[in-house]
Amino acid sequence: MGRELKHHEKKLLKKVNFQDWKSDQGHRDAKVMRMYHIQNRNDYEKYNKLCGSIRQLAYKMAQLPANDPLRIKHEDMLMEKLDNMGVFGIKDPKVSDLEKLSVAAFCRRRLPVVMARLRMAPTVPDASKFVEQGHVRVGPNLVTDPSMLITKNMEDYLTWVDGSKIKRRIQEYKGSVDDFEA
Repeated sequence: MGRELKHHEKKLLKKVNFQDWKSDQGHRDAKVMRMYHIQNRNDYEKYNKLCGSIRQLAYKMAQLPANDPLRIKHEDMLMEKLDNMGVFGIKDPKVSDLEKLSVAAFCRRRLPVVMARLRMAPTVPDASKFVEQGHVRVGPNLVTDPSMLITKNMEDYLTWVDGSKIKRRIQEYKGSVDDFEA
């Protein structure tokens, strides 16, 4: 490591914590990435920037007068868009809820997390594997990107690909195998 520190150097470094930096956010990012099985750190950073820009936009709109038609119009548009995405998770979101918006709210709308919530997969990592292997489609489109955000409306169209072995196994279990497909 080098030479032993002198007395005054030890005194100066006594209050410095080299394991936990302020910029690490207390390792919250690692916790969220592990919980929602985010493999790419860039995805987390994108969600973080998106949350920050939404909070900043809400703050700027709050600076406008309360009866300003521009403020009312844009608040309604933003709230409707975020509610349609399902980011809030509550029935009647308010503008004050924008301040509490977090990265985890966007992570809960990721395809593997939605699949685990709908019981299509036992865990989020398993759901992520199914997506990467090409077993899942949203509507008519095959999806292989686990970072895809699923809106409330898209949840209804989330199914297995027709030729998927997993779909076949589920049909065998339920007793609804179509002999024509075999």
